Amino acid sequence: MIEFSKVKKVYPNGTVALDNVSFYVGDAEFAFIVGASGAGKSTIAKLLLREEKVTAGQLVVNEMHLNDMPDRVVPYYRRQIGMVFQDFRLFPNKTVYENVAFAMQVVGEPARNIRRRVPALLDVVGLSDKLKRFPDELSGGEQQRVALARALANNPKVIIADEPTGNIDPQMSMEIMNLLVKINKNNNKTVLVVTHEKALVDYFQKRVITLSEGHIIGDRIGGMFE
Repeated sequence: MIEFSKVKKVYPNGTVALDNVSFYVGDAEFAFIVGASGAGKSTIAKLLLREEKVTAGQLVVNEMHLNDMPDRVVPYYRRQIGMVFQDFRLFPNKTVYENVAFAMQVVGEPARNIRRRVPALLDVVGLSDKLKRFPDELSGGEQQRVALARALANNPKVIIADEPTGNIDPQMSMEIMNLLVKINKNNNKTVLVVTHEKALVDYFQKRVITLSEGHIIGDRIGGMFE
Protein backbone atom coordinates (compact mmCIF):
# COMPACT_ATOMS: atom_id res chain seq x y z
CA MET A 1 0.00 0.00 0.00
CA ILE A 2 0.95 3.65 -0.45
CA GLU A 3 -0.14 6.38 1.96
CA PHE A 4 0.55 10.10 1.63
CA SER A 5 -0.64 12.02 4.69
CA LYS A 6 -0.52 15.83 4.50
CA VAL A 7 2.73 15.64 2.54
CA LYS A 8 4.57 18.83 1.72
CA LYS A 9 7.68 19.02 -0.44
CA VAL A 10 9.70 22.21 -0.75
CA TYR A 11 12.88 22.16 -2.84
CA PRO A 12 16.01 24.07 -1.74
CA ASN A 13 15.24 26.88 -4.22
CA GLY A 14 11.94 27.51 -2.42
CA THR A 15 9.68 25.81 -4.96
CA VAL A 16 6.68 24.21 -3.27
CA ALA A 17 6.13 21.06 -5.35
CA LEU A 18 3.51 19.44 -3.11
CA ASP A 19 1.35 21.05 -0.45
CA ASN A 20 -0.86 19.11 1.98
CA VAL A 21 -1.20 16.09 -0.33
CA SER A 22 -3.09 13.10 1.09
CA PHE A 23 -4.18 9.91 -0.65
CA TYR A 24 -4.16 6.17 -0.09
CA VAL A 25 -3.59 3.43 -2.67
CA GLY A 26 -4.39 -0.03 -1.34
CA ASP A 27 -2.81 -3.39 -1.99
CA ALA A 28 -3.35 -4.61 -5.57
CA GLU A 29 -5.01 -1.31 -6.55
CA PHE A 30 -4.36 0.46 -9.88
CA ALA A 31 -4.27 4.27 -9.96
CA PHE A 32 -3.18 7.06 -12.28
CA ILE A 33 -1.50 10.25 -11.07
CA VAL A 34 -2.25 12.98 -13.63
CA GLY A 35 -1.81 16.70 -14.09
CA ALA A 36 -0.14 19.36 -16.19
CA SER A 37 3.62 19.90 -16.29
CA GLY A 38 4.75 21.27 -12.95
CA ALA A 39 1.74 19.91 -11.08
CA GLY A 40 3.90 17.73 -8.81
CA LYS A 41 3.61 14.34 -10.53
CA SER A 42 7.34 13.70 -10.87
CA THR A 43 7.92 14.79 -7.28
CA ILE A 44 5.53 12.08 -6.12
CA ALA A 45 7.56 9.48 -8.07
CA LYS A 46 10.84 10.79 -6.61
CA LEU A 47 9.46 10.65 -3.08
CA LEU A 48 8.22 7.09 -3.59
CA LEU A 49 11.63 6.01 -4.86
CA ARG A 50 13.23 7.88 -1.94
CA GLU A 51 15.27 10.03 -4.30
CA GLU A 52 13.78 12.96 -2.37
CA LYS A 53 12.53 13.28 1.20
CA VAL A 54 9.27 14.86 2.30
CA THR A 55 9.51 18.30 3.94
CA ALA A 56 6.47 17.71 6.16
CA GLY A 57 3.76 15.11 6.59
CA GLN A 58 4.03 11.33 6.44
CA LEU A 59 4.78 8.91 3.60
CA VAL A 60 4.35 5.18 4.19
CA VAL A 61 4.87 2.41 1.63
CA ASN A 62 4.29 -1.23 2.56
CA GLU A 63 4.33 -0.25 6.25
CA MET A 64 7.78 1.37 5.86
CA HIS A 65 7.98 5.01 6.97
CA LEU A 66 10.06 6.87 4.41
CA ASN A 67 10.38 10.07 6.46
CA ASP A 68 12.86 8.72 8.97
CA MET A 69 14.20 5.78 6.95
CA PRO A 70 18.00 5.47 7.43
CA ASP A 71 19.99 5.72 4.20
CA ARG A 72 21.34 2.20 4.74
CA VAL A 73 17.79 0.83 4.52
CA VAL A 74 16.93 2.60 1.24
CA PRO A 75 18.46 -0.10 -1.05
CA TYR A 76 16.43 -2.78 0.77
CA TYR A 77 13.28 -0.66 0.43
CA ARG A 78 13.84 -0.12 -3.30
CA ARG A 79 13.89 -3.88 -3.86
CA GLN A 80 10.19 -3.82 -3.00
CA ILE A 81 9.51 -1.19 -5.66
CA GLY A 82 9.48 -1.92 -9.39
CA MET A 83 10.26 1.33 -11.20
CA VAL A 84 9.58 1.98 -14.90
CA PHE A 85 10.95 5.21 -16.36
CA GLN A 86 10.16 7.24 -19.47
CA ASP A 87 13.74 6.91 -20.76
CA PHE A 88 13.95 3.12 -20.19
CA ARG A 89 17.37 3.28 -18.44
CA LEU A 90 18.65 0.06 -19.99
CA PHE A 91 22.33 -0.83 -20.13
CA PRO A 92 23.30 -0.43 -23.83
CA ASN A 93 26.14 -2.95 -23.60
CA LYS A 94 23.99 -5.69 -22.05
CA THR A 95 21.56 -7.98 -23.84
CA VAL A 96 17.86 -8.10 -23.02
CA TYR A 97 18.50 -11.15 -20.84
CA GLU A 98 21.42 -9.48 -19.08
CA ASN A 99 19.50 -6.27 -18.41
CA VAL A 100 16.75 -8.17 -16.61
CA ALA A 101 19.17 -10.53 -14.87
CA PHE A 102 21.23 -7.63 -13.53
CA ALA A 103 18.38 -6.48 -11.29
CA MET A 104 18.45 -9.88 -9.61
CA GLN A 105 22.24 -10.17 -9.48
CA VAL A 106 22.67 -6.94 -7.51
CA VAL A 107 20.49 -8.28 -4.69
CA GLY A 108 22.38 -11.58 -4.57
CA GLU A 109 19.79 -13.86 -6.16
CA PRO A 110 21.24 -17.34 -6.85
CA ALA A 111 22.21 -17.95 -10.48
CA ARG A 112 19.82 -20.90 -10.80
CA ASN A 113 16.88 -18.69 -9.84
CA ILE A 114 17.97 -16.06 -12.36
CA ARG A 115 18.19 -18.63 -15.14
CA ARG A 116 14.65 -19.77 -14.37
CA ARG A 117 12.99 -16.42 -13.72
CA VAL A 118 14.38 -14.19 -16.49
CA PRO A 119 12.94 -16.24 -19.41
CA ALA A 120 9.60 -16.40 -17.61
CA LEU A 121 9.54 -12.61 -17.21
CA LEU A 122 10.45 -12.06 -20.85
CA ASP A 123 7.60 -14.37 -21.80
CA VAL A 124 5.20 -12.23 -19.75
CA VAL A 125 6.19 -9.10 -21.71
CA GLY A 126 6.27 -10.91 -25.07
CA LEU A 127 10.02 -10.82 -25.68
CA SER A 128 11.02 -14.47 -25.42
CA ASP A 129 12.54 -14.30 -28.90
CA LYS A 130 14.64 -11.19 -28.15
CA LEU A 131 16.64 -12.26 -25.11
CA LYS A 132 20.00 -12.07 -26.95
CA ARG A 133 19.32 -8.70 -28.57
CA PHE A 134 20.84 -5.43 -27.42
CA PRO A 135 18.71 -2.36 -26.64
CA ASP A 136 19.69 -0.54 -29.84
CA GLU A 137 18.30 -3.47 -31.81
CA LEU A 138 14.83 -2.98 -30.30
CA SER A 139 12.02 -0.52 -30.91
CA GLY A 140 11.10 1.96 -28.19
CA GLY A 141 8.12 -0.13 -27.19
CA GLU A 142 10.26 -3.25 -26.93
CA GLN A 143 12.81 -1.41 -24.80
CA GLN A 144 10.05 -0.32 -22.45
CA ARG A 145 8.86 -3.92 -22.18
CA VAL A 146 12.39 -4.93 -21.18
CA ALA A 147 12.30 -2.20 -18.55
CA LEU A 148 8.99 -3.56 -17.29
CA ALA A 149 10.38 -7.10 -17.07
CA ARG A 150 13.34 -5.72 -15.12
CA ALA A 151 10.96 -3.89 -12.76
CA LEU A 152 9.27 -7.22 -12.04
CA ALA A 153 12.53 -9.13 -11.58
CA ASN A 154 12.59 -9.12 -7.79
CA ASN A 155 8.84 -9.68 -7.41
CA PRO A 156 8.07 -6.23 -5.94
CA LYS A 157 4.79 -5.46 -4.22
CA VAL A 158 4.49 -2.07 -5.92
CA ILE A 159 5.06 -1.01 -9.55
CA ILE A 160 5.57 2.72 -10.17
CA ALA A 161 5.60 3.84 -13.79
CA ASP A 162 6.75 7.44 -14.36
CA GLU A 163 5.51 8.58 -17.81
CA PRO A 164 6.08 5.02 -19.16
CA THR A 165 4.63 5.84 -22.59
CA GLY A 166 6.30 9.22 -23.06
CA ASN A 167 8.89 8.01 -25.58
CA ILE A 168 6.89 5.47 -27.56
CA ASP A 169 4.20 5.64 -30.23
CA PRO A 170 0.44 5.36 -29.50
CA GLN A 171 0.16 1.69 -30.43
CA MET A 172 3.10 0.73 -28.22
CA SER A 173 1.69 2.95 -25.47
CA MET A 174 -1.50 0.93 -25.47
CA GLU A 175 0.49 -2.33 -25.30
CA ILE A 176 2.51 -1.12 -22.32
CA MET A 177 -0.61 0.01 -20.50
CA ASN A 178 -2.35 -3.29 -21.22
CA LEU A 179 0.65 -5.10 -19.73
CA LEU A 180 0.50 -2.97 -16.58
CA VAL A 181 -3.22 -3.65 -16.22
CA LYS A 182 -2.62 -7.38 -16.74
CA ILE A 183 0.18 -7.42 -14.14
CA ASN A 184 -2.05 -5.61 -11.67
CA LYS A 185 -4.93 -8.03 -12.22
CA ASN A 186 -3.08 -11.34 -12.51
CA ASN A 187 -0.23 -10.77 -10.05
CA ASN A 188 -1.93 -8.68 -7.36
CA LYS A 189 0.58 -5.85 -7.72
CA THR A 190 -0.16 -2.30 -6.64
CA VAL A 191 0.36 -0.18 -9.77
CA LEU A 192 0.75 3.60 -9.81
CA VAL A 193 1.11 5.26 -13.22
CA VAL A 194 2.25 8.87 -13.49
CA THR A 195 1.17 10.30 -16.84
CA HIS A 196 -0.16 13.29 -18.74
CA GLU A 197 -1.73 11.23 -21.56
CA LYS A 198 -5.45 11.89 -21.28
CA ALA A 199 -6.49 9.41 -23.99
CA LEU A 200 -4.91 6.45 -22.19
CA VAL A 201 -6.33 7.47 -18.83
CA ASP A 202 -9.83 7.89 -20.28
CA TYR A 203 -9.63 4.54 -22.09
CA PHE A 204 -8.73 2.42 -19.07
CA GLN A 205 -11.26 3.94 -16.66
CA LYS A 206 -9.22 3.33 -13.51
CA ARG A 207 -8.85 5.48 -10.44
CA VAL A 208 -7.46 8.93 -11.30
CA ILE A 209 -5.77 11.23 -8.80
CA THR A 210 -5.48 14.69 -10.36
CA LEU A 211 -2.85 17.23 -9.28
CA SER A 212 -2.66 20.96 -9.95
CA GLU A 213 0.10 23.21 -8.64
CA GLY A 214 1.01 20.76 -5.91
CA HIS A 215 -2.54 20.12 -4.69
CA ILE A 216 -4.96 17.24 -5.29
CA ILE A 217 -7.99 18.63 -7.10
CA GLY A 218 -9.69 15.34 -7.94
CA ASP A 219 -9.74 11.67 -6.97
CA ARG A 220 -12.25 9.53 -8.82
CA ILE A 221 -12.84 6.48 -11.01
CA GLY A 222 -12.84 7.33 -14.70
CA GLY A 223 -11.21 9.86 -17.02
CA MET A 224 -9.15 12.94 -16.34
CA PHE A 225 -10.64 16.27 -15.54
CA GLU A 226 -10.79 18.62 -18.51
